[in-house]
Amino acid sequence: MKKETHPDYHFITVVMTDGTTFKTRSTYGAEGDTLQLEIDPTSHPAWTGGGQHLLDTGGRVGRFNKKFEGFLGS
Repeated sequence: MKKETHPDYHFITVVMTDGTTFKTRSTYGAEGDTLQLEIDPTSHPAWTGGGQHLLDTGGRVGRFNKKFEGFLGS
């Protein structure tokens, strides 16, 4: 293996959004650094399945709803 080809792989501390911490090996920062997460699997809707919101850009959602309002025969 060539020298200086691979990044330094060392231990860091990761802090989740709820304050819990764990140690892992990473190429982030330097030995002993702390990585503070802003989004993690315990809080992000992509992992928790929470609150989806549609953004109505240019009235597209409204036009779609109006066009197909009687389609399913609610």
